[in-house]
Amino acid sequence: MQSATELFKLLKQNGYDNSSRDSWWWPNSGTFEVAIGAILTQNTSWGNVEKALKNLKQSNTLNLEKIVTTPILTLQELIRPSGFYKAKSKNIQQLSKNILEDFETFEQFQESTSRDWLLAQKGVGQESADAILNYACYKEAFVVDSYTARLLEAFGYEFTSYEELQEWIVESFYEGYKEVYPNLNRAQAYARAHGMVVEYCKVNKKGRVVSVEGLVVSG
Repeated sequence: MQSATELFKLLKQNGYDNSSRDSWWWPNSGTFEVAIGAILTQNTSWGNVEKALKNLKQSNTLNLEKIVTTPILTLQELIRPSGFYKAKSKNIQQLSKNILEDFETFEQFQESTSRDWLLAQKGVGQESADAILNYACYKEAFVVDSYTARLLEAFGYEFTSYEELQEWIVESFYEGYKEVYPNLNRAQAYARAHGMVVEYCKVNKKGRVVSVEGLVVSG
């Protein structure tokens, strides 16, 4: 069985390194938008998230202070396309409030936040925390979402928890990332590698196996 480094090398060789949207793969990486998007994307498609983000931008609401001061009913309507809008509106408003209270600015949040701080926020789970750390704060965190689990399961890997899957990838890819991305730092290599997993799974949907040279799918 291939190591994580070998899998990522093969995905890159087969054209799944799609950085056309952003050099870190997630659109508008390194911004407050990513932190909001990481919550909005829970239990919905990215297309719905884009609609919600567009509403926030058009209403000039997509910044810390505006999210905090916008009436909750108004915020709910703006993010309604993302689904679960009542819970998500409360969560993104409380997250924004806590960022201001604990860090004062988003830039200081990017510099000083931790995974433990994020996991203490309502509505932020392990996947969302790692997405915010990596894509919004440019820190070394590898996101292991359902796409990651689905890809590795197809290639014969089985993991019992988020932590076990993440540990396996990071241990294998910690130094090997230079074999895949010799010109990137580790944090950006993690971002792009996860992006390749998502791009692959968009094409290789359930019930449809895509031939990829060097990757042998079990079923």
